[in-house]
Amino acid sequence: MKKLTIKKIIEFRGKTDKAKKKFATDLKANKAEPKPKSGGDYWQIAVSAIAKAYKQKDLQIITDKIKEFEEKMPGVKHPATRIQYKANIELLNKYENFDFKKWTPNQKIRTEKNHKTVLTTRDLLVESAPQHVYSFGKKDDQNEIGGIWFIAKKDGYKIEEMGMFADILSRYLKSQYGKDYTLNPRYCIAVDLVGNYNVNYSQLQSGEVSPLLNKTIDEIKKLM
Repeated sequence: MKKLTIKKIIEFRGKTDKAKKKFATDLKANKAEPKPKSGGDYWQIAVSAIAKAYKQKDLQIITDKIKEFEEKMPGVKHPATRIQYKANIELLNKYENFDFKKWTPNQKIRTEKNHKTVLTTRDLLVESAPQHVYSFGKKDDQNEIGGIWFIAKKDGYKIEEMGMFADILSRYLKSQYGKDYTLNPRYCIAVDLVGNYNVNYSQLQSGEVSPLLNKTIDEIKKLM
């Protein structure tokens, strides 16, 4: 069975009943999706620079990336590429002077090895791909684990949809680091860069944000 991204699970929720059935049938048959006409991630420039700036605690990385692509713009002839560069530059401008401390524990942190991981979630394969995972704790006892996932979409996501990213991130952190660390739900964070807001896993635990991941996966399974 092919893997699902949270993005695809969110797209499923917005489909018609007929389209949902086709989605589930194709998933069960492991049917490959048609390749997108445009290559790569539309927001890769901005997301990569922001994630790097966060990790290295250096906003100059964002400033330098803005300058780099502003200098490239005059030589770009393809209209679609120009629009993409402009949109990425505008997104980077939002974070050029941003205080990333609001998304970081006020303690010494240690970066942990991190990679895309496919989790078996209620018998379906779901991908988790945070950019940064770190351990932290009081004094020299780094006994907690946290992570952050930067996400960008043209019109942004609803808060409950962002909760799905935070949900799968929490499962990833527990499965990969649970033996050695305790998950800190407050610092299990999914960030909507376009909407400039975040959801952390503690908001799902408290009910402030409705958890939709299990419910949506169960709906997909019923249609398979």
